Amino acid sequence: MYDHIGLKVGNLDASVRFYTAALAPLGYVLCSRDDSGAGIGPKGEPALWLYGHKGPIGAGAHIAFRAPDHAAIRKFHADGVKAGGRDHGGAGPRADYSPTYFAAFLIDPDGNNVEAVCT
Repeated sequence: MYDHIGLKVGNLDASVRFYTAALAPLGYVLCSRDDSGAGIGPKGEPALWLYGHKGPIGAGAHIAFRAPDHAAIRKFHADGVKAGGRDHGGAGPRADYSPTYFAAFLIDPDGNNVEAVCT
């Protein structure tokens, strides 16, 4: 349904560091970068755009990324925390969502809820 998503971020360097580390286990890379923004996604196909913004950011968003397996979700969580994200729910099953739902949650440097999931 979506082609890409854009997020306003208060510290572009911190957000690039967080997203490139957290999303690498899911197969995503930094595709584009300049002084005003960065694009992350599959190689050559940026789908998450980060835009440096000095004003108020807002209440935050929820973004869920599909992961290939449970190991990638565990690594997403561990690498994201090391890169400045805050734990918002470690890797594990979420039976209340569905019997096969496995996910982890992080809060990015701007307060967005970022999830990696496989079902």
